Amino acid sequence: MSAIHLEERDGALRLTLHRPPQNVLDVATLEALAGHLRPLASRRDLRAIVLRSALPGTFSAGADVADHTRERAPAMLAAMHAIVRLLDDLPQVTFALVDGRCLGGGCELALACDFVIASPRASFGQPEIDLACFPPVAAVLLPRLAGRHAAELVLLGQPVPADKALRMGLVTRVSDDVDGECDALLATLARKSGAALAIARRALRSGGLGSLEEALARNERLYVEEVLPTEDAAEGVRAFLEKRAPRWSNR
Repeated sequence: MSAIHLEERDGALRLTLHRPPQNVLDVATLEALAGHLRPLASRRDLRAIVLRSALPGTFSAGADVADHTRERAPAMLAAMHAIVRLLDDLPQVTFALVDGRCLGGGCELALACDFVIASPRASFGQPEIDLACFPPVAAVLLPRLAGRHAAELVLLGQPVPADKALRMGLVTRVSDDVDGECDALLATLARKSGAALAIARRALRSGGLGSLEEALARNERLYVEEVLPTEDAAEGVRAFLEKRAPRWSNR
């Protein structure tokens, strides 16, 4: 059985990890996930990508510890970082649904998504320091997401429960029904312009990079050069003035 199951419905592609017992992310699994993500850059019909687990109580225990050796680590890092770059570049809104342990590389995958929906039993951690290593992706994303809490997660290596992860800024929402919560958000996204969502996501992703002046200049160009020429931007204004629901073309 494949370690990744795909299901597409209602404008969203769900990628479900199924590699018992802990969804360990070996290089083959990471490359398979990248292979599923890569073609999605041109899928303008998809609004969202959802990463989830088929294993009760576990999202992922992270990268294979055997891949942390001097000989094997470069291939593991290349495979992991390829996925993070893909998630960053995709036009679709990305979700991670976490119902259980989310550690190491699994936590990094979740952090790379736009929305993280966790159950109350979820926990998040970067235990790499206990292998005398550090998590490269988390060391980039955590300072942006969690500020000074980043040091607690990376240097102590201790997992935090979902409620604390929410307070730290790692989690978007905590819910007893992560799939239902995700479906409700997907229904909201389905009413938006797909073109606008893709561009707004790019604006958010680049908004925290560089100085305020640089970020504002980038997003001003993005608005003028890419938002305003879309059919949906014109339709949105027209529909508002005509007091009717917009009819999006997603272009």
